[in-house]
Formats: sequence, C-alpha cells, structure tokens
Amino acid sequence: MPPTHPQVVELRQYTLHPYKRDALIDLFDREFVETQEAEGMSVMGQFRDLDNPDRFVWLRGFADMASRARGLQGFYGGPVWAAHRDAANATMIDSDDVLLLRPAWHGAGLAHEPARRAGHAGGMIDITVLSLNDVASPALLDFCRERMTSVLQREGALTQGWYVTESSPNNFPRLPVREGENVLVGVAVFKEPVERGWQRDVTPALSQWLKKPPHSMTLAPTARSAIHA
Repeated sequence: MPPTHPQVVELRQYTLHPYKRDALIDLFDREFVETQEAEGMSVMGQFRDLDNPDRFVWLRGFADMASRARGLQGFYGGPVWAAHRDAANATMIDSDDVLLLRPAWHGAGLAHEPARRAGHAGGMIDITVLSLNDVASPALLDFCRERMTSVLQREGALTQGWYVTESSPNNFPRLPVREGENVLVGVAVFKEPVERGWQRDVTPALSQWLKKPPHSMTLAPTARSAIHA
C-alpha cells in the first residue's frame, strides 16, 4: 500500500515542449497513478504551473529510502513504463529538476488521501523552495513552526507541509536528483489564489538563512491529484 504520510518525498519539476503539458497530464493521470502506487509509492499530487504553461510539477512519496529503491525499480523496470515511456518522454525537455526531501520535523509532512481522487480537483497549491546557506537549523525550523505556519494560516491556508533536504545518497541513480543543496520547502493548500503577503511578512527575517530569494510556484491540481482544496 502507498504511504499516506511519506517520510521521503520527491519534488519533481518538468520543463516540457510547448503545448505538450495537457498531453502529459492526460497520460499521467490515466496510466501512472495506480500503477506507481501498486509498487508501494505514493503519487501525492500533480499540478499545472499557472505561471509557466510548459511546466509540470508533481510530488511522489515513499515510506523510506529502501522502499524508494524498490518502488522505482519495480515501476521503471515494469511493463506500464515500457509501454508509455516514449510518449511521456516525447513531451519533456528536462525531467532532472528533482529535490529529494523529508518532513522538516515529526508530523510536518502533508497528509493526503488517495481516496480523494474523484476525477476533479480544485483550489490552488503554493510550493515555495527556500535555498539555504546550510542545513536547516533548529532556529530556522522554530521560526517556520512559530511564524511562517501562523502567517499562512492567517492568509487562508487549509493545510500545509514542510520539508527539508533528505541527505541520503540517491539510491536510484537512473533518475537524477539535485545534490549538494540544502533547502526548506513549504507546500500550502488554498481554496483560491493568494497574493503571497506572507512572503513580505517573513522574508526579511528569513534572509539570515537564505542563499537566494525564495522560489515560489502557483499551481493548479490536475483532475486526479490527491492534494487539492
């Protein structure tokens, strides 16, 4: 069974050929959801980037690193990927922008329910990647819990999850991940788009930990995303 509270998460950002995103989403939602979950992985959410028509973003979760290796080998070595990989890869310019993450503290991960895939999904997902000077410190995580979480709630976030870099070596090198980076990633679910006033409120205080300005994505869930409003 796929984990509903994954302890290892991939944030995957794909750059696609122009006008190919809907084709990939149709294929993905039809062929790659239950078939990955049959291998013990969790397809947490699939999203359109509302600021980039050629960007597809998704989250995939695992119980741990060992199950990641087993699940990826099972899926990418199996018949479903073999049957559809050429069509999927034909939509993509780059699929290597991948961050390997873990919940920032116990209970910080975003829970999701596969049963919520009802063939339609609404709301807006905000994913913000904070590139850090170093490994996320206790002081930064305290600031996240006490300040950033409350600001997002004030702005209407229905739920949120927080992740930091998973430092274990990539145990499925066939799929590259971004290495040598330290990040803090926030995922927040809203009923409707927001103005990101929370960033104005917290970014000055965050600057002591940041290597560069935050990278935020405004995302719309696909019809079969388990993460949605």
